[in-house]
Amino acid sequence: MSTPDANPPAGHQVSDEDLATIAAQLGREPRGVIEISYRTPDGVPAVVKTAPRLPDGTPFPTLYYLTDPRLTAEASRQESAGVMKEMTARLAVDDELAASYRRAHESFLAERDAIESLGTDFSGGGMPDRVKCLHVLIAHSLAKGPGVNPLGDEAVALAAAHGLRGSAVPDDWPDLAVDAAGDGQ
Repeated sequence: MSTPDANPPAGHQVSDEDLATIAAQLGREPRGVIEISYRTPDGVPAVVKTAPRLPDGTPFPTLYYLTDPRLTAEASRQESAGVMKEMTARLAVDDELAASYRRAHESFLAERDAIESLGTDFSGGGMPDRVKCLHVLIAHSLAKGPGVNPLGDEAVALAAAHGLRGSAVPDDWPDLAVDAAGDGQ
């Protein structure tokens, strides 16, 4: 029996077993799943790519959706700990970070619009001006890999540091940069 790839290629067919796993993770039937965009190191679906329009026609601008309960709990923990507020404050004073975050937003929109344009510039997670949902940012970073979404990358690094490295987060996910005071940046 082969082990599933951690990040299947674009167009990966979603199996009935994948859909059953995702349904169990979510506590409901998944809708509009196009592919598994990220699997945990043990091969469990953790991020799905979702159609921009659900089967019933409802617009769904959140292209990447986090499904793994460990990761969703960690995203909620970070949100409760004030990580979003700190990240949003940094966007206002760090031009390089803001530019990189804007590029992540533009990349997200281009990818979604290549599937189906919703006629909106809303991408998700608060991009490009604020941080509103770490679930979306973590999903985006895990789906695309490090280097695309700087704040999603940071949230994944925090998840890795909080005990999820090697289980829900890849072993080789980059650590947070540490400044002279020893705080994560």
